[in-house]
Amino acid sequence: MRLLLRPELAAVAGAVLVWALFAALAGSAFVSGAGTTAWLNASAPLGILAVAVALLMIAGEFDLSVGSMIGAAGMCLMLLTGHFGWGFWPAVLLTVAFSLAVGLGNGLLVVRTGLPSFIVTLATLFVLRGLTIGTSRLLTGRTQIGGIREVECYESARVLFASTPVGSVRAAVLWWLGCGAVGIWLLRRTVFGNWIFATGGDPEAARNTGVPVTRVKVTLFGVTALAACLVAVIQAVQFGGADALRGQMFEFRAIIAVVIGGTLLTGGYGSVLGAVLGALIFGMVQQGLVITGVDADWFQVFLGVMLLVAVVVNHYTRTRLVGAR
Repeated sequence: MRLLLRPELAAVAGAVLVWALFAALAGSAFVSGAGTTAWLNASAPLGILAVAVALLMIAGEFDLSVGSMIGAAGMCLMLLTGHFGWGFWPAVLLTVAFSLAVGLGNGLLVVRTGLPSFIVTLATLFVLRGLTIGTSRLLTGRTQIGGIREVECYESARVLFASTPVGSVRAAVLWWLGCGAVGIWLLRRTVFGNWIFATGGDPEAARNTGVPVTRVKVTLFGVTALAACLVAVIQAVQFGGADALRGQMFEFRAIIAVVIGGTLLTGGYGSVLGAVLGALIFGMVQQGLVITGVDADWFQVFLGVMLLVAVVVNHYTRTRLVGAR
């Protein structure tokens, strides 16, 4: 019974089922070293984002601006390096500061106004996307900027954010695993992790017991923005530039991955490990469809079906188990 209470249980079963399905359909093309590397690389950017989004959702809040933040942070980095001539690392520092400011601003707006985070961050999504497109066109006349490989200190950035000593596995996979490990430890082994669960479960009761609910929420909004910034920097180094539209739909995919991983939309219950597995399922399906030659349009069908199934299973299982106690 205790095992059934683990929020990531459905994600474990889902990951095994998806792997077995595509292993049967695609054979060695999916399960070989090259195939495994392909779906790990595809999972990594979403996985990094899903770790941070899971923590925020467990605390009872949403951040719909993370997809736009990927595009905005990447464009900020490229404008500073390509248009204004900055070195890579000073540009990264300013990009991180910009991202953190947006994330903390979202958090402060939510806690100070009492408005739903869904609405506040939806507004930020449009503001960031519009500013990114408008600014890049104003300064360069384009919405895509390349040339990062000619920027000062690019080689050190490539080692950290693009290449790895593990064959064709990208650095993003190592960042994903590292972020996942930190997130699991933070949530399960620290006082702050207990505060996250308490904040999402019952904010007023948490305040009454001394939990700094406001600080927890604002901090986690900053964390989601930083995760989006990390994805933006990795992709800029990996692809050689930035695109104002990069990150589109990532906000919804991250939420779906987190829900597949067992986190309740109402907060107070969830798992970082489940979010990591949810992102892994995305990568396996995405690459599995390519390998088997299935039209990629069916991927959107998968997203909708998986979200609906995950919400129903999470709600039903949690209700039955809590009622049985």
